[in-house]
Amino acid sequence: MRRIYLFTLFLIIFFFIQPLRLARAQTYSFSVPQMSVDVFWEADGSVRILYEILFANDPLADDIDFIDIGIPTEAYSISAVSATINGNPIGDIERSPYVQPGVALGLGANAIAPGAQGVVRVSIPGVRNALFVEDQEGYASALFSPTWFDAQLVHGTSDLTATFHLPPGVLPEQPRWHDSPSGWPQHAPQSGLDSEGRIIYSWHNAAANSSSIYVFGASFPSEYIPEETLQQPTVLPRFRISQDLIASVICGSGFVLFTALIVIVGNITTNRRKMDYLPPKISIEGHGIKRGLTAVEAAILLETDLDKVLTMILFSSIKKSAIKVVREDPLEIEKRSAQPEGLRAYESNFVEAMLITGKRMRQKALQDLVIKSVKTTQKKMKGFSLRETKAYYRSIVKQAWNQVESAETPEIRSQRFDESIEWTMLDRNFDGRTRNVFRSGPVYVPHWWVAL
Repeated sequence: MRRIYLFTLFLIIFFFIQPLRLARAQTYSFSVPQMSVDVFWEADGSVRILYEILFANDPLADDIDFIDIGIPTEAYSISAVSATINGNPIGDIERSPYVQPGVALGLGANAIAPGAQGVVRVSIPGVRNALFVEDQEGYASALFSPTWFDAQLVHGTSDLTATFHLPPGVLPEQPRWHDSPSGWPQHAPQSGLDSEGRIIYSWHNAAANSSSIYVFGASFPSEYIPEETLQQPTVLPRFRISQDLIASVICGSGFVLFTALIVIVGNITTNRRKMDYLPPKISIEGHGIKRGLTAVEAAILLETDLDKVLTMILFSSIKKSAIKVVREDPLEIEKRSAQPEGLRAYESNFVEAMLITGKRMRQKALQDLVIKSVKTTQKKMKGFSLRETKAYYRSIVKQAWNQVESAETPEIRSQRFDESIEWTMLDRNFDGRTRNVFRSGPVYVPHWWVAL
């Protein structure tokens, strides 16, 4: 190992703590002055979604030529989806390669030019498996999250309106609205009837945050839809998705429009409706600590930013000699001919994803990797106490830092930092503590790091 100054090590570390710069666009910049979405909960148990979105492209930005829109479930027909841009039909509609489930709209010759505006209208009918059994017997729960945007690309506020159209025949005294999202200007939606006589709940915010996730919900008697169309809720872990990760991993050629990975079920625990006559549902957790999680799995459990999770996988793949870095910007790796034994699934998947030459397919593979890792961690946690397990892994992070900070010499300090970097990275103040630890004295480059 060769000796270098602290500043050089910081350049190495903090370059990779930033999002992996796979294909990040630098000149996409726009606002969304207005967006409305109408969600029709149909009598057959399906949902029909209608979007109208006004985009305002910045004068010095690139064309907005691709739009990806998420869909609540996989149960829909791509051939039924239709869309227009400024009244012109969009003929290039396919399943999105990285927003899943979702559709990709290719604007082609009708791309929104710099300084111009465009109105995109999208119709997505016949989406199934989007209604869930309510904890009040005889009721169905409907939750929906409108499209949101990457904070690195969008600026300004949006005049946002989300309107639920309940199934035909539901009587005014039967349904219940769920509380408005956190920070919403009104506690309750406006109610009324649409042109078909269906009950509507409408949420409006003239200054909504274009990059925030808003979840809206309502409950109505399940007698108005086929019983077999109701899904049993499965509580998924809530996971914060870093805006930087989205820009670097999901952003492909042209402009990308996101939907929240519709946490139709996951948000039941965080944005539940408040029916006046129902007590809050108690979530019964398992018992005991789940030991044996890897640092990456612990990072997922502790809701660490996904850009840092991918960085951890990158580091572990390098340390195990599965790959080496051949270029730093944009990041490019080379798979070693002799692969080590004992690679974890997320490491193998990361290596294979980074070797994909097509940007969109590589980004999709990385997104799939993250989703699979979250599901694997969720499965491992079944039957164990989330609270106790989180506390346990926070204590491991604390111990890792104590070993680094208590080292008596720069050589030992650097060695311990090298050995435990995956765990020390889980500290929310990783940047600050790293600066403090290596404030003075020489630092040693980790032996596993192979730079250009």
